[in-house]
Amino acid sequence: MNAVTPAEMAVVRPKVNPVTLEVVTNSLIAYADEMALALCKSAYNMMIYEVRDFCCGLIDTEGRMICQNSGGLPIFLADLGIAVKDGIDRYGLDGFSPGDVIVMNHGGVCGQHLNNVVVYTPCFHQGKVVAFAANRAHWVDVGGMRTGFGNSQTFEIYQEGLQMRSIKLFEAGRRNDAVWQIITDNIRFPESSLGDLRAQTAACHIGERRLAELLSRFSLATVTDCIAASWDQAEAEARAVVAKIPDGRYTAQSWLDSDGRVLDVPLRVKVTVEVKGSDLTIDYSEMHPQVNSPLNSGFSGGLSAARVAFKCLTMPRAPVNEGCFRGLNLISPEGTIVNARWGAALGQWSVALPTVIDTILRALAPALPGFVPAAHKGDMGGFSFYGLREDTGARYVLMNIYGGGWGGRHDGDGVSCSVSICQGDVRNTPVELQEIHYPFIVECLKLREDSGGAGEYRGGLGLEMRYRSLGKSSVNINLERTFEPPWGVEGGRNGHENRSLLQRADGSERYVKKETNITLAAGDAVTFWTAGGGGYGDPARRDPVRIEQDLRGGYVTPEAARRDYGFEQEVNP
Repeated sequence: MNAVTPAEMAVVRPKVNPVTLEVVTNSLIAYADEMALALCKSAYNMMIYEVRDFCCGLIDTEGRMICQNSGGLPIFLADLGIAVKDGIDRYGLDGFSPGDVIVMNHGGVCGQHLNNVVVYTPCFHQGKVVAFAANRAHWVDVGGMRTGFGNSQTFEIYQEGLQMRSIKLFEAGRRNDAVWQIITDNIRFPESSLGDLRAQTAACHIGERRLAELLSRFSLATVTDCIAASWDQAEAEARAVVAKIPDGRYTAQSWLDSDGRVLDVPLRVKVTVEVKGSDLTIDYSEMHPQVNSPLNSGFSGGLSAARVAFKCLTMPRAPVNEGCFRGLNLISPEGTIVNARWGAALGQWSVALPTVIDTILRALAPALPGFVPAAHKGDMGGFSFYGLREDTGARYVLMNIYGGGWGGRHDGDGVSCSVSICQGDVRNTPVELQEIHYPFIVECLKLREDSGGAGEYRGGLGLEMRYRSLGKSSVNINLERTFEPPWGVEGGRNGHENRSLLQRADGSERYVKKETNITLAAGDAVTFWTAGGGGYGDPARRDPVRIEQDLRGGYVTPEAARRDYGFEQEVNP
């Protein structure tokens, strides 16, 4: 085991007393949560107010994360600050005025699909900018060739929609009507997206007001010292965990199905993790080269995956701030699928990231016996149906997030029908709302029996879902990890992989893995089976009581119980 240096383990001694530190730190977190609540309550599209595909926080004048809301997407840990720093570099701190609202989604800076739009505003104290209130939220559309999730057609960023790089949409409180008109004229759902923009702006204004209240109660110096102290505390806590991992270099590899355009070439996900003292370095040098499809991210994609894995290992329940990641180093050369060169398409920027995170954890499994779980479902889990309503002629897009199984752990079964590790606390849209707003019937939504990998602790179960179209529509299907299923560990077996079936009203059917813009007629249906998690430990060691509970609950069929566990007893439902 590694020794932690006295400097790393020293008790943080802030310039303020501990009570003030706790009041300020928790107030800042509460402000970010209040921003998130306001955004949920006032947004226009379900991806925000139901799914919660967003993040909110406060950023300092160097682009560092002061705080972020609880919940939301973990893969938004990386670059709210990057987006704000771009505006600081462009305008300078003296170039902002009260009432400014800046909008940002530029692929070259943010490194993710253009639907993830950042809105931020300057926070003033005694006439000077002291911070920025910021949020990122998924707009339902930003124009271009892509409608919804799963489109594999694009091969450069310019095909993917409108890019806005640190644009002052409001300057000193006055709206730039020309920019507003450009946005309105270039997206498919301007009412929704511009409504979301107003909601994001309102959330930022709440962050401004709350920070001003805090600074009126405590001095700027006191608040600044508290922020620095909270970062130091988070750093010390994370480093203390890393220091317990044996020094060494650990490597693991896995595979993605394809880039969505060349379907017979799998993509290599290879990572090396080096532990040295209380520093942990993640190296992507052997990651698959960037592809001629939208399955790329910029630098922030790989950084997001590294930060999620690092935080899961060190302090998964602690609030997020810049100090959490000081012990993490990243080597990410340009030109890979997790750090593509400028101009590459980024529409499916997040597809690789769940597998990247699983692979980082897989690399560390030998150094952390009994700690790393089996692999989870390994994809982002989303779909899009879109078209024109036959009753009103209005354009629509139905997007939703779905879950799958997580891997078994050393002390329990994996969680069932949960979203990926990248999606955190996002939610699926309720079936009732989908059927109210869109011309579809959801005929089936249930657990997928036998999908979790067998083990002493079983993998979690995936889902079975069937959507039937009530009129002419289109769908994008983009499944991942269909040939390398979620792996088991310590003798556990693999979970079942993702599948989807297209069933025509005339009775014909075919399985689909990756296909864009499939036309559906009235009566056609698409069924999705999501992956189950891998199992943990030898199935022969599974407690018979757990097997009986699985049989009664319908999680495991009698045939699977005999095949995987040698369980022959009859169990009454």
